[in-house]
Amino acid sequence: MPQRREQRERRRHRGSHQYYDEKRGKHTLGKVLAVIQLLISVIFVGILFNSGMIPMKYLATGAAVLFVLFALTFGLQFARSKVNLIGVILSILISAALAFGTYYFMNMHKAISNLGGAEYKTDNMIVVVKKEDSAQSILDTENYIFGVQTAADRTNNEKMLTKLTTLIGQEPNVKEFTTIQEEAQALLDGRIEAAIYNEAFNSLIADDIEGYEDQIRILYQYGIDTKLEKVDQSVTEPFNVYISGIDVYGPISTNSRSDVNIIATVNPKTRQVLLTTTPRDYYVLLPGVSGNQRDKLTHAGIYGVDVSMATLEQLYNTDINYYARVNFTSLIEIVDTLGGIDVNSEYAFEAQGYSFQKGVNHLNGKQALAFSRERHSFASGDNQRGKNQEAVITAIINKMLDPSMLTKAMDIVKELDDCVETNVSMDQLSKLIQMQLNSGGSWSILTDNAIGTGDSNTCYSSGSQMLYVMNPNEVSVSSISSKINRILGGEKITQ
Repeated sequence: MPQRREQRERRRHRGSHQYYDEKRGKHTLGKVLAVIQLLISVIFVGILFNSGMIPMKYLATGAAVLFVLFALTFGLQFARSKVNLIGVILSILISAALAFGTYYFMNMHKAISNLGGAEYKTDNMIVVVKKEDSAQSILDTENYIFGVQTAADRTNNEKMLTKLTTLIGQEPNVKEFTTIQEEAQALLDGRIEAAIYNEAFNSLIADDIEGYEDQIRILYQYGIDTKLEKVDQSVTEPFNVYISGIDVYGPISTNSRSDVNIIATVNPKTRQVLLTTTPRDYYVLLPGVSGNQRDKLTHAGIYGVDVSMATLEQLYNTDINYYARVNFTSLIEIVDTLGGIDVNSEYAFEAQGYSFQKGVNHLNGKQALAFSRERHSFASGDNQRGKNQEAVITAIINKMLDPSMLTKAMDIVKELDDCVETNVSMDQLSKLIQMQLNSGGSWSILTDNAIGTGDSNTCYSSGSQMLYVMNPNEVSVSSISSKINRILGGEKITQ
């Protein structure tokens, strides 16, 4: 009997050890998962910290919450019941969520990095021939007569001629014309066999020669990069942003006339934004380009965004620190990504097959573009178009500041990456995001627009051709200049 009792005790003892070994094994797995959870938490917080976007108060709170969650899941592994399984499940769920968050935020950070920090402007110089011309490459033009225009863009023309000399092994046979329109007409008439010019001038040619682009083809193109002046201005201090809307579809890098010219004056301290529109036909000097001859403001975009900025700086006696360029495609895609915008219209009107009512209109991308481009429906023409463009930008800003847009943050950033060119750096973009997250709340958005008197005159970019222009109203210009600089100086103003 004692021997039998001893055998039972030994079996019970072995079973007990086996049970506790299994239990200890399960607890060890749970502890390992909790440690993995801690490592992923550290990586996640580190990425957020390095991005510079998240305010420290939120980072500290988030880090504290993640540490408490680690302490909870790790502590549950010391429980003697099956409660430790809850800790295992929590560790798996938290780790998965953090891993997804890390991946999501890293992609967003990369997209924002790609969005900002433009350092160059690119002039796309082209050689065009008539559509039926037999030349298949630039090497086939050795004996061609090349046309160039002498009225504008001489520096880029000279660089292009130097490039062609290298390519064909001899200096090109060149015939000069006073204007780009004369050069284009000479190509169509057969007086030259190839034309050299900046692709941005296509819009000027198309205005003068109907169907021009259907009669020619690009034989060769050469991009000339010019480094832009680096901006040394913090977005935590008041600054100006030039918003340029170019009149083309397709790649945002394409130089073209700037049909939308808005200065956004931003004061982060008073949380005020002033949107100032200057009509595209404003008759102004183009610093560093036109000398003492005036030109339309829209033509400044042909020579690069820096020329447009310098023109407006001179006009309003202010410094413009940053720029953002968008085109027709950009506006459509941005508005659609936001899920549409609510725009207030001063008038009821129709444009491009769409009807707009007086008051608030919910618009998709194509409707927003039609709303922004219409001017013939209004007695004040381009002035009202400028106001409508301000209304669209105001609606976009308000929609982006809506907390519900956080769920679309990645889509918005990716869309902006494809649709917007800006010289705002990654560091400054991060500070802007951090500033808004830190302070929250709404901004006061004011609008103003320059006015003038319609006239007909010659323009630097168009030679002797008479074009419609708008002579600036000096009182309007002076008032806007004062308002911009008052906001930059920290004064709270009302509409």
